[in-house]
Amino acid sequence: TNNTHKKKHTLEKVSALGAFSEVFLAEEKKTQRLVAIKCIPKKALEGKENSIENEIAVLHRIKHENIVSLEDIFESQSHLYLVMQLVSGGELFDRIVEKGFYTERDASKLIRQILDAVKYLHDMGIVHRDLKPENLLYYSMEEDSNIMISDFGLSKIEDSGSVMSTACGTPGYVAPEVLAQKPYSKAVDCWSIGVISYILLCGYPPFYDENDAKLFEQILKAEYEFDSPYWDDISDSAKDFISHLMEKDPSLRYTCEQALQHPWISGDTALDRNIHESVSAQIKKNFAKSKWKVRIPLHHPFCFFTFCRSA
Repeated sequence: TNNTHKKKHTLEKVSALGAFSEVFLAEEKKTQRLVAIKCIPKKALEGKENSIENEIAVLHRIKHENIVSLEDIFESQSHLYLVMQLVSGGELFDRIVEKGFYTERDASKLIRQILDAVKYLHDMGIVHRDLKPENLLYYSMEEDSNIMISDFGLSKIEDSGSVMSTACGTPGYVAPEVLAQKPYSKAVDCWSIGVISYILLCGYPPFYDENDAKLFEQILKAEYEFDSPYWDDISDSAKDFISHLMEKDPSLRYTCEQALQHPWISGDTALDRNIHESVSAQIKKNFAKSKWKVRIPLHHPFCFFTFCRSA
């Protein structure tokens, strides 16, 4: 309710995230703990009620160390407020570029965390449907910080035995069966993890074309290569792992459980060779911040909420 707002201060906007919402920094009055509050104007919800109700239903069920959690919900006459766990460690690509040393083993550890989290979702009957690097944030600035999956705006809770057919997601990370407008299931997330794994090892996407129709054609045919020289120093095990996730036929594609058992994840086949120079150069070239990140000027004012939880 609106009486949860006790004070307002002028600080900096943290970020602008989601299809029709903004995210603000907030302090819980009792504990002085910082959280993120996703503020959604009710006017913006008109016609989108199902979307936000779905996101809330999904988030309420999720408690995992690699997934941003929903802690509370309240509303005013004009807004809906989602109190979210605050993650402050920055985006995945930023961290990789800033590193001086980066190896296959680092990438393997990242992907293991993502697989653990997505397996947890799948075991609960939840499909994320929009896994991509922009939705992967570090919990803190610590070197060994967990990676966190965020943004469940497109998630879908599967009914038992059901398949989905609503086309959604980000084109470069979407599985062929989604683009083909065929019924699909949890396997779409495994494809996306394959695409993310590919990028983490070379710094560029497996599918790219300025023309969307040509891009879709590449994805539909699962046409990708491990190009020289960028993949020359990458292990065969890594390529094998990716090939099982980026398998065109969803019935043959690795599940999260199978992927977690692959030696590149569970064994010692991920190499310790430093690939930072090549990967970071390609990330900077192919994922310019203007393309994949909302930038907020530091002088931009916003409201800083101090709030009390309802009893």
